[in-house]
Amino acid sequence: MIQQYHIKHLNFHKGKSLRSIAEETGHDFRTVKKYAEQTDFNEIRKPKRGRPSKLDPVKPIIDAWLKEDLNRPVKQRHTARRIYDRLCDEHQDIFNACERTVRTYVSARKKELYGEEEGYLPLEHPAGEAQVDFGEIVMIEQGQKVKGYELILSLPYSNAGYPQIFRGQNQECLLTGLKDIFEYLEHVPRIIWFDNMSAAVAGIGEKGERKLVDQFYRFALHYGFKPQFCNPGKGHEKGHVENKVGYSRRNYFVPEPSFSDIEEFNQGLFAVAEKDHCRKHYRKGRVINELLQDDLTAMLPLPAKPFTIGRMQKLSANKYGKVCVDTNVYSASPQVANKELYMRLGAHQVELLNEQYQPIVKHKRLYGQNQELMDWLPYLTTLAKRPNALKYTGFYRELPDPWQDYFNNLDYAEKKKSLNLLVRMITETDMDTATICLLETLDSGKADADSILLSYRRLTEPTFNDFLPLLSAGINSPAIYTPDLTCYDTFLKAGECR
Repeated sequence: MIQQYHIKHLNFHKGKSLRSIAEETGHDFRTVKKYAEQTDFNEIRKPKRGRPSKLDPVKPIIDAWLKEDLNRPVKQRHTARRIYDRLCDEHQDIFNACERTVRTYVSARKKELYGEEEGYLPLEHPAGEAQVDFGEIVMIEQGQKVKGYELILSLPYSNAGYPQIFRGQNQECLLTGLKDIFEYLEHVPRIIWFDNMSAAVAGIGEKGERKLVDQFYRFALHYGFKPQFCNPGKGHEKGHVENKVGYSRRNYFVPEPSFSDIEEFNQGLFAVAEKDHCRKHYRKGRVINELLQDDLTAMLPLPAKPFTIGRMQKLSANKYGKVCVDTNVYSASPQVANKELYMRLGAHQVELLNEQYQPIVKHKRLYGQNQELMDWLPYLTTLAKRPNALKYTGFYRELPDPWQDYFNNLDYAEKKKSLNLLVRMITETDMDTATICLLETLDSGKADADSILLSYRRLTEPTFNDFLPLLSAGINSPAIYTPDLTCYDTFLKAGECR
């Protein structure tokens, strides 16, 4: 280094030429030129070359066995002992090492292949940020035990959390849950952390860039939050919501929640969450509700216009006017048989639309395989034209017993007329109201469609009784109306008769 410095000093500070420096120092001209022009004198440390190992001939074989294990059950993977025994039995011509050497190498390679346990850093979460995740639960919907999922939005700064439950983990469930929570808070977190769920991420590029699902992108732009995603397989990077999923499952959903209307139940969960926020923060010593105000202050305002959630899908109806989505069948209408139509899929409902995007029918969304939902109302108009086919339809089996007995005793013409009336009553009200009208009519001794219509109008039109006296049970004729003609006397002269 002294010689290098001397060459650099003579050239840079003394201004001597390279050739004169070579003559003065006795070094080769190329050596002088190299150090005179060199600008980087950082010390270069080359990695040490490892010594040859007795395992070198069989390392590719061991690596191949360990990589094959990635596709095997955990309990059926190679142990270091098993690898040593196989090497002794199958490759004794090239293997000459002890078991300890094999164990050391296998342990190191397994850590590289399966991932080594990493340390964790205590993180400080700023106010206004949130984390989101799904967790599996069991719930009782309309008396039936089914598998469900809780969507949790947690706020790490305040330790507040808001759950919503769904039958699936699809995009519609994710966006509906977030939208409902935003509207309840009347604020939107500035940054929300997700894992790489398919409801939001369509793919991950080679450099880690995310390709987002189109509707999720629109949703994020509409509400203004910035989505952040964990590294693949690193769910602990959003550890707060991971813990909150377990906490809410143990505290909110034990025993299994039971409900008939999932949307109504979800609204009630907000009150349950607020009650839980009355406790103190596990570390900060302040009540969660107080810290939540800091979170809300740091959040974005809620947009004036809500985001419309619903994935549109183009479908073709079969000859019965039905469509199939995810192996589940939904009825539409016989008028759209063999035609193309659209389905708007929501988290809890699906809506079928014609080619002009006009609504045809709504259904509860089915979760599961090979199920069917039938709404007979759009089919009743067609059925009324063929009344004799009534008994062979699923609609007949779904009718209340009074209606089944009633239709069994009608002739062709009266059955057709009564079917049209039933369509009207169900369209305007519901089947329960129509059944009450039928029973009331039968109790009065009548059994024709006109009498059922009269009962229906009396029940559903409050002003109808002002024009038609109410018939008591067993009276078949209305009261006789006698007009009053005395008002015309003023047009007559006194004492004259005309």
